[in-house]
Amino acid sequence: MDLHDNHKSHSVLRSFSFAVNGLFIGLLQERNMRIHLLCSVVVVFISVYFSISIIEWIVILFAIGGMFALELLNSAIERVVDLTSPEYHPLAKQAKDMAAGAVLVYAVLSIIVGVLIYYPYIRKLFILN
Repeated sequence: MDLHDNHKSHSVLRSFSFAVNGLFIGLLQERNMRIHLLCSVVVVFISVYFSISIIEWIVILFAIGGMFALELLNSAIERVVDLTSPEYHPLAKQAKDMAAGAVLVYAVLSIIVGVLIYYPYIRKLFILN
């Protein structure tokens, strides 16, 4: 049964509005989403400043988008686990910890990607050729 209403099908616009609502809920209720947003804004400004290449932009945008997507999934998993297992259960803890672990893996990967992309630009900024 659909949680939004009793109809099985929605217009594309209405389905899109549910997704946008989910993004806003994530940004309003999840501290880590706001931290990711702040970091993303900084990264975009740095990218513009250094005039990174199109390929580098693609990689950076996938890192940013992937981080938001994983953080939203992690938050959704946490909510479902809390709903289905209000009392402590070791499997509930494992599910939440594993979802958080996925976010950590992607965050570390994103940092490594950022270092690989921006290191030459930063090095060039401080070394006179």
